[in-house]
Amino acid sequence: MQAWANLDLSTPLSRVADEARRAERLGYDVLCIPDLVHDGIAAATLAVAATREIRITWTALIAFARSPMTVAVAAWDLQAFSDGRFAIGLGPQIRANIVDRFSSPWSPPAPRMREYVGALRAIFDTWQNGTPLRFEGDHYRFTRMQPYTSPPPIEHPEIPIRLAGIGPNMTALAGEVADGLHTHPTNACPRFLREHLYPNAARGAARVGRDLSTLEVVANPLCATGATADEVARQREQQRQLLATLLSTPSYWPALELHGWRDRGERLHAMVREGLWDELAGVVDDEMLDLMVPAGVYEELAEKLVERYAGLAQAVSYPMPADPRDDDAVERAVATLRGGA
Repeated sequence: MQAWANLDLSTPLSRVADEARRAERLGYDVLCIPDLVHDGIAAATLAVAATREIRITWTALIAFARSPMTVAVAAWDLQAFSDGRFAIGLGPQIRANIVDRFSSPWSPPAPRMREYVGALRAIFDTWQNGTPLRFEGDHYRFTRMQPYTSPPPIEHPEIPIRLAGIGPNMTALAGEVADGLHTHPTNACPRFLREHLYPNAARGAARVGRDLSTLEVVANPLCATGATADEVARQREQQRQLLATLLSTPSYWPALELHGWRDRGERLHAMVREGLWDELAGVVDDEMLDLMVPAGVYEELAEKLVERYAGLAQAVSYPMPADPRDDDAVERAVATLRGGA
């Protein structure tokens, strides 16, 4: 099982190189770069430059706020710069962010993302093989690539593309067109993977006659861990607050609905609209927290993650410690995780 690290959302660009080297030293297979507080392209460039072996990917670059051409240029450069260690991770984001935060148009995400992935691969084919650029869809049209603006071919042109998905349409799309699927923390419990993620991804794979075993699934749960039981308990409460905040968004309710907890999501959504942010955590009881937030001291957590996801995911996110003094313990835990089925 692969061990993936998530760069903390708040990590400033001045700290990215150090954190990337640290993840590599701890034995992680992949470092995921977020695209939320800071620019994901800039951060990925710094991470690639600072490392030699660990693979670098975007967790979920906010695709619809950027042209596929812009993303293609960045990904091509990062793949060449890293000597083949880079992968693309894309996410649609929710409508409110695309429209009101990025002032970009909104449309149903699955059809648009299908075109987005197709456009990226068409652009890459033009750059690598000289194929005339003729991609025309309902959302994107690319028909112009002058020789003097076309990057040269690279040694590793097959850049993996992973999608972040929750709902049935985006998950099916991953099964149809993507190399991998990155779960959202609110929908990463094993039952959801078994009963929703895989059946939906299989539906998409069947549309193109694809063997679903070629889809890499990355489980990305929220976790509570630390060197002591007290630290685990404190982090567990922090994750309770974060989980409650995330679950106030209706797009993140599929796992709640699966477990008969839709009313909790509706309550959280209503509380946010009333500005009751400090009261959200009280809606997430211990049963919900146990299901969605695996917890334990470092190596215990690694063992729990192996038990939860063996046979369900090819990779699992494991948190990097906030305190570098815990690095030795986390290095052992990462080795345990990587040795799992």
